[in-house]
Amino acid sequence: MNQVFDFFLDAYKNTSITLIVFEAIAFVFGILSVIYAKKENILVYPTGLVATVITVYLLYKAEYFGDMMMNFYYSVMSIYGWWNWSRKKEDRYIVPISRTNSQEKTIGIVLFFITMFVTYLVYSVYDYELKIPNYIDIVTSGIFFTAMWYMATKKLENWTLWIIADIVTVPLYAYRGLGMLSLQYLIFTILAIQGYKQWKKSIDNNLQTV
Repeated sequence: MNQVFDFFLDAYKNTSITLIVFEAIAFVFGILSVIYAKKENILVYPTGLVATVITVYLLYKAEYFGDMMMNFYYSVMSIYGWWNWSRKKEDRYIVPISRTNSQEKTIGIVLFFITMFVTYLVYSVYDYELKIPNYIDIVTSGIFFTAMWYMATKKLENWTLWIIADIVTVPLYAYRGLGMLSLQYLIFTILAIQGYKQWKKSIDNNLQTV
């Protein structure tokens, strides 16, 4: 048990109090965001924006530029999702939870590859020496961005992509010494599984009432 605590604490021995506080805030708001997403609550976006903006700064300081760009994308997509989820017609929200159709699956695949390419370019622009964790980062960036778009359009498949990328990210951040973020993504994985079940139940219930 002491080794577990040492793992999380050792990474912060030379970290300023300010950065630790920022990471803690991002940790809390990130988890709140996923909880709200699971409940189909629009507060997913303001809480998510707080988490992603802070994380952009933290990753920039740590020089993890691929992850930094990914969280910048999250911030932009959060604004779009916030607008899309809030749209109403006759006092009713007009974007329901649904599954992706063939066209949306194709768009998702295109977004996946474009995001990987852009993330690779970011590393290249910063003349960053690419290692295995960076290539993993490039792939997960593509998955995360596609998941974010699917969430913004309330597609069930967003949870499947979150689960896959979260599972990969847990050991990746642990390897990088970002213990708090690694723990956060472990919690994200659990919440994403719950979110998938809850959204699927919502879809099944709607089909039964049609």
